[in-house]
Amino acid sequence: MAAVSTIMFVHAHPDDEGTLTAGSMIRAADEGHTVVLVFATHGEHGEVPDDLAPGETVAHRRMLEAGRAAEVAGVARVHWLGYSDSGMAGWDQNDEPDAFVQAELDEASARLVALIEQERPDVLVGYDWHGNYGHPDHIKVHQVVRRATELASVRPRLFEATMNRDASRAMFEAAKAADIAGANEFDPDAPMNDGNPLGTPEVEISLQVDVSDYLARRRAVMECHRSQVSDVQAMLSLPELAFAGMFSNEYFIAVDVGNPRPMRLGWFF
Repeated sequence: MAAVSTIMFVHAHPDDEGTLTAGSMIRAADEGHTVVLVFATHGEHGEVPDDLAPGETVAHRRMLEAGRAAEVAGVARVHWLGYSDSGMAGWDQNDEPDAFVQAELDEASARLVALIEQERPDVLVGYDWHGNYGHPDHIKVHQVVRRATELASVRPRLFEATMNRDASRAMFEAAKAADIAGANEFDPDAPMNDGNPLGTPEVEISLQVDVSDYLARRRAVMECHRSQVSDVQAMLSLPELAFAGMFSNEYFIAVDVGNPRPMRLGWFF
Protein backbone atom coordinates (compact mmCIF):
# COMPACT_ATOMS: atom_id res chain seq x y z
CA MET A 1 0.00 0.00 0.00
CA ALA A 2 1.28 3.46 -0.92
CA ALA A 3 2.30 5.77 1.92
CA VAL A 4 -0.38 8.16 3.09
CA SER A 5 0.33 11.81 2.30
CA THR A 6 -1.35 15.17 2.82
CA ILE A 7 -2.27 17.33 -0.16
CA MET A 8 -3.44 20.93 0.17
CA PHE A 9 -5.43 22.64 -2.57
CA VAL A 10 -5.69 26.46 -2.53
CA HIS A 11 -8.62 28.03 -4.38
CA ALA A 12 -9.86 31.57 -4.82
CA HIS A 13 -13.62 31.09 -4.30
CA PRO A 14 -16.10 28.38 -3.35
CA ASP A 15 -16.97 26.40 -6.53
CA ASP A 16 -13.50 26.86 -8.09
CA GLU A 17 -12.50 23.54 -6.56
CA GLY A 18 -15.45 21.82 -8.19
CA THR A 19 -14.60 22.92 -11.71
CA LEU A 20 -10.81 22.70 -11.55
CA THR A 21 -9.49 20.06 -9.11
CA ALA A 22 -12.44 18.13 -7.67
CA GLY A 23 -11.50 14.93 -9.46
CA SER A 24 -8.00 14.90 -7.98
CA MET A 25 -9.35 15.77 -4.54
CA ILE A 26 -11.81 12.86 -4.64
CA ARG A 27 -9.17 10.46 -5.97
CA ALA A 28 -6.67 11.43 -3.29
CA ALA A 29 -9.24 11.05 -0.51
CA ASP A 30 -10.37 7.67 -1.86
CA GLU A 31 -6.77 6.48 -1.86
CA GLY A 32 -6.49 7.36 1.83
CA HIS A 33 -4.57 10.60 1.55
CA THR A 34 -5.52 13.59 3.69
CA VAL A 35 -7.05 16.32 1.54
CA VAL A 36 -7.00 19.88 2.88
CA LEU A 37 -8.86 22.67 1.09
CA VAL A 38 -8.09 26.39 1.49
CA PHE A 39 -10.25 29.20 0.14
CA ALA A 40 -8.80 32.70 -0.16
CA THR A 41 -12.21 34.42 -0.23
CA HIS A 42 -15.84 33.73 0.59
CA GLY A 43 -17.06 34.48 -2.93
CA GLU A 44 -19.13 37.52 -1.91
CA HIS A 45 -19.48 38.76 -5.48
CA GLY A 46 -20.86 35.59 -6.97
CA GLU A 47 -24.47 35.32 -8.06
CA VAL A 48 -27.12 36.19 -5.49
CA PRO A 49 -29.42 33.17 -5.09
CA ASP A 50 -33.16 33.76 -5.41
CA ASP A 51 -33.85 31.96 -2.13
CA LEU A 52 -31.45 33.97 0.04
CA ALA A 53 -33.06 34.15 3.49
CA PRO A 54 -33.49 37.40 5.44
CA GLY A 55 -30.18 38.17 7.11
CA GLU A 56 -28.33 35.56 5.06
CA THR A 57 -25.44 36.83 2.95
CA VAL A 58 -24.02 35.48 -0.27
CA ALA A 59 -20.81 34.72 1.64
CA HIS A 60 -22.67 32.63 4.24
CA ARG A 61 -24.48 30.68 1.53
CA ARG A 62 -21.32 29.97 -0.42
CA MET A 63 -19.45 28.89 2.69
CA LEU A 64 -22.24 26.42 3.48
CA GLU A 65 -22.15 25.14 -0.09
CA ALA A 66 -18.38 24.73 0.15
CA GLY A 67 -18.74 22.72 3.33
CA ARG A 68 -21.24 20.35 1.75
CA ALA A 69 -19.05 19.98 -1.34
CA ALA A 70 -16.04 19.17 0.84
CA GLU A 71 -17.98 16.39 2.55
CA VAL A 72 -18.94 14.89 -0.80
CA ALA A 73 -15.32 15.05 -2.00
CA GLY A 74 -13.90 13.49 1.16
CA VAL A 75 -11.98 16.60 2.19
CA ALA A 76 -10.62 16.31 5.72
CA ARG A 77 -10.51 20.01 6.59
CA VAL A 78 -11.51 23.34 5.05
CA HIS A 79 -9.72 26.59 5.89
CA TRP A 80 -10.42 30.22 4.93
CA LEU A 81 -7.79 32.92 4.51
CA GLY A 82 -10.51 35.46 5.33
CA TYR A 83 -10.37 37.90 2.42
CA SER A 84 -13.25 39.33 0.40
CA ASP A 85 -13.95 38.46 -3.21
CA SER A 86 -12.34 41.06 -5.49
CA GLY A 87 -14.75 40.63 -8.40
CA MET A 88 -13.68 40.43 -12.02
CA ALA A 89 -10.93 42.61 -13.48
CA GLY A 90 -12.02 46.24 -13.68
CA TRP A 91 -14.88 45.97 -11.18
CA ASP A 92 -15.17 48.61 -8.46
CA GLN A 93 -14.80 45.79 -5.89
CA ASN A 94 -11.14 45.48 -6.93
CA ASP A 95 -10.46 48.62 -4.90
CA GLU A 96 -12.17 47.60 -1.66
CA PRO A 97 -9.62 47.52 1.19
CA ASP A 98 -10.49 43.97 2.30
CA ALA A 99 -10.47 42.58 -1.25
CA PHE A 100 -8.00 39.74 -1.72
CA VAL A 101 -6.32 41.50 -4.61
CA GLN A 102 -5.49 44.42 -2.29
CA ALA A 103 -3.83 42.22 0.33
CA GLU A 104 -0.12 42.82 0.93
CA LEU A 105 1.64 39.79 -0.54
CA ASP A 106 3.71 38.77 2.49
CA GLU A 107 0.79 39.28 4.86
CA ALA A 108 -1.51 37.08 2.79
CA SER A 109 1.26 34.54 2.30
CA ALA A 110 1.86 34.44 6.06
CA ARG A 111 -1.75 33.36 6.57
CA LEU A 112 -1.18 30.48 4.18
CA VAL A 113 2.19 29.66 5.75
CA ALA A 114 0.45 29.26 9.11
CA LEU A 115 -1.84 26.64 7.55
CA ILE A 116 1.10 24.91 5.85
CA GLU A 117 2.91 24.70 9.18
CA GLN A 118 -0.26 23.35 10.81
CA GLU A 119 -1.19 20.79 8.15
CA ARG A 120 2.33 19.88 6.91
CA PRO A 121 1.24 19.02 3.34
CA ASP A 122 3.51 16.89 1.19
CA VAL A 123 1.95 18.44 -1.92
CA LEU A 124 0.62 21.98 -2.35
CA VAL A 125 -1.56 22.93 -5.32
CA GLY A 126 -2.07 26.52 -6.48
CA TYR A 127 -2.90 28.11 -9.86
CA ASP A 128 -0.93 28.88 -13.00
CA TRP A 129 0.54 32.36 -13.50
CA HIS A 130 -2.71 33.97 -14.69
CA GLY A 131 -5.19 31.83 -12.79
CA ASN A 132 -6.39 30.13 -15.99
CA TYR A 133 -8.53 33.02 -17.16
CA GLY A 134 -7.17 36.15 -15.51
CA HIS A 135 -9.52 36.66 -12.57
CA PRO A 136 -7.67 38.98 -10.14
CA ASP A 137 -8.23 36.61 -7.20
CA HIS A 138 -6.92 33.65 -9.18
CA ILE A 139 -3.77 35.55 -10.10
CA LYS A 140 -3.37 36.49 -6.44
CA VAL A 141 -3.67 32.82 -5.45
CA HIS A 142 -0.76 32.05 -7.77
CA GLN A 143 1.34 34.78 -6.19
CA VAL A 144 0.44 33.92 -2.60
CA VAL A 145 1.05 30.19 -3.01
CA ARG A 146 4.41 30.79 -4.67
CA ARG A 147 5.47 33.18 -1.88
CA ALA A 148 4.19 30.90 0.89
CA THR A 149 6.34 28.03 -0.37
CA GLU A 150 9.37 30.33 -0.08
CA LEU A 151 8.47 31.36 3.48
CA ALA A 152 7.41 27.98 4.92
CA SER A 153 9.94 26.16 7.10
CA VAL A 154 9.22 22.87 5.33
CA ARG A 155 8.56 23.24 1.62
CA PRO A 156 5.95 20.93 0.04
CA ARG A 157 6.15 19.83 -3.58
CA LEU A 158 4.39 22.54 -5.55
CA PHE A 159 2.00 22.02 -8.44
CA GLU A 160 -0.17 24.59 -10.21
CA ALA A 161 -3.60 23.69 -11.56
CA THR A 162 -4.19 24.83 -15.10
CA MET A 163 -6.38 24.16 -18.12
CA ASN A 164 -5.01 22.53 -21.25
CA ARG A 165 -5.59 25.14 -23.94
CA ASP A 166 -4.92 22.70 -26.78
CA ALA A 167 -7.28 20.07 -25.40
CA SER A 168 -9.92 22.74 -24.81
CA ARG A 169 -9.58 23.96 -28.39
CA ALA A 170 -9.97 20.45 -29.79
CA MET A 171 -12.98 19.77 -27.56
CA PHE A 172 -14.79 22.97 -28.54
CA GLU A 173 -14.04 22.48 -32.23
CA ALA A 174 -15.55 18.99 -31.97
CA ALA A 175 -18.55 20.44 -30.14
CA LYS A 176 -19.08 23.01 -32.87
CA ALA A 177 -18.83 20.32 -35.53
CA ALA A 178 -21.47 18.34 -33.64
CA ASP A 179 -23.64 21.46 -33.39
CA ILE A 180 -23.79 21.32 -29.59
CA ALA A 181 -25.65 24.31 -28.19
CA GLY A 182 -23.38 27.06 -26.89
CA ALA A 183 -20.18 25.72 -28.46
CA ASN A 184 -19.89 28.77 -30.72
CA GLU A 185 -19.98 31.09 -27.72
CA PHE A 186 -16.56 30.12 -26.38
CA ASP A 187 -13.06 30.31 -27.81
CA PRO A 188 -10.11 29.23 -25.61
CA ASP A 189 -7.78 31.31 -27.77
CA ALA A 190 -9.76 34.51 -27.25
CA PRO A 191 -8.71 37.07 -24.63
CA MET A 192 -9.98 36.16 -21.17
CA ASN A 193 -10.39 38.47 -18.15
CA ASP A 194 -6.75 39.63 -18.29
CA GLY A 195 -6.44 39.65 -22.08
CA ASN A 196 -4.63 36.29 -22.27
CA PRO A 197 -5.98 33.06 -23.75
CA LEU A 198 -7.36 30.30 -21.54
CA GLY A 199 -5.04 28.20 -19.42
CA THR A 200 -1.69 26.91 -20.65
CA PRO A 201 -0.44 25.36 -23.92
CA GLU A 202 0.06 21.61 -23.53
CA VAL A 203 3.79 21.92 -24.17
CA GLU A 204 4.11 23.82 -20.87
CA ILE A 205 2.07 21.34 -18.80
CA SER A 206 3.74 18.63 -16.71
CA LEU A 207 1.00 16.33 -15.50
CA GLN A 208 -2.31 15.03 -16.83
CA VAL A 209 -4.40 13.29 -14.17
CA ASP A 210 -7.12 10.89 -15.32
CA VAL A 211 -10.15 11.39 -13.06
CA SER A 212 -12.74 9.78 -15.34
CA ASP A 213 -13.63 7.22 -12.66
CA TYR A 214 -14.86 10.04 -10.41
CA LEU A 215 -17.20 11.92 -12.75
CA ALA A 216 -20.36 11.11 -10.79
CA ARG A 217 -18.82 12.30 -7.52
CA ARG A 218 -17.42 15.35 -9.25
CA ARG A 219 -20.87 16.20 -10.54
CA ALA A 220 -22.20 15.86 -6.99
CA VAL A 221 -19.50 18.25 -5.72
CA MET A 222 -20.42 20.80 -8.35
CA GLU A 223 -24.13 20.43 -7.58
CA CYS A 224 -23.43 21.57 -4.03
CA HIS A 225 -22.63 25.02 -5.47
CA ARG A 226 -26.15 25.36 -6.82
CA SER A 227 -26.32 29.13 -6.12
CA GLN A 228 -23.92 29.84 -8.99
CA VAL A 229 -26.35 29.32 -11.84
CA SER A 230 -24.54 30.96 -14.77
CA ASP A 231 -21.27 29.10 -14.27
CA VAL A 232 -21.74 25.83 -12.39
CA GLN A 233 -25.29 25.03 -13.42
CA ALA A 234 -24.44 25.77 -17.04
CA MET A 235 -21.66 23.18 -16.87
CA LEU A 236 -23.95 20.66 -15.18
CA SER A 237 -26.48 21.08 -18.01
CA LEU A 238 -23.97 19.89 -20.62
CA PRO A 239 -24.75 16.64 -22.42
CA GLU A 240 -23.15 13.64 -20.70
CA LEU A 241 -20.44 13.17 -23.32
CA ALA A 242 -19.56 16.87 -23.30
CA PHE A 243 -19.36 16.89 -19.49
CA ALA A 244 -17.06 13.86 -19.59
CA GLY A 245 -14.90 15.50 -22.23
CA MET A 246 -14.50 18.62 -20.10
CA PHE A 247 -13.95 17.02 -16.70
CA SER A 248 -12.31 13.59 -17.19
CA ASN A 249 -8.79 15.00 -16.99
CA GLU A 250 -7.11 17.61 -14.83
CA TYR A 251 -3.84 19.34 -15.66
CA PHE A 252 -0.97 20.59 -13.50
CA ILE A 253 2.40 22.29 -13.82
CA ALA A 254 5.13 20.80 -11.60
CA VAL A 255 6.93 23.89 -10.37
CA ASP A 256 9.88 22.45 -8.45
CA VAL A 257 11.20 19.98 -11.02
CA GLY A 258 10.53 21.81 -14.24
CA ASN A 259 8.25 20.49 -16.93
CA PRO A 260 9.17 17.10 -18.37
CA ARG A 261 8.63 16.69 -22.10
CA PRO A 262 6.17 15.52 -23.17
CA MET A 263 3.36 15.96 -20.65
CA ARG A 264 3.00 12.71 -18.69
CA LEU A 265 -0.17 10.91 -17.69
CA GLY A 266 0.28 10.25 -13.99
CA TRP A 267 -0.44 11.24 -10.42
CA PHE A 268 0.97 13.35 -7.57
CA PHE A 269 2.12 10.39 -5.47
